[in-house]
Amino acid sequence: MKVTFLGTTSDTGNCPTVYETDRDTYLVQGARVLDEEALAELRMRGNGIPDHETVVEIPKELVAFFPERR
Repeated sequence: MKVTFLGTTSDTGNCPTVYETDRDTYLVQGARVLDEEALAELRMRGNGIPDHETVVEIPKELVAFFPERR
């Protein structure tokens, strides 16, 4: 998989950071959601959170680095 750095809101170059892959996906580095109440609510919505997936919280300003979809 080819990974391309898109941007970060970190002054030190750590997280949060977003990357684009050659598989038409984004890799998001951010704080793990550990709030049990929030996770319980997310699990009740739609298909929930399968065991092979996780939820990563990113700040809204990080989306400014995402390419526009047309």
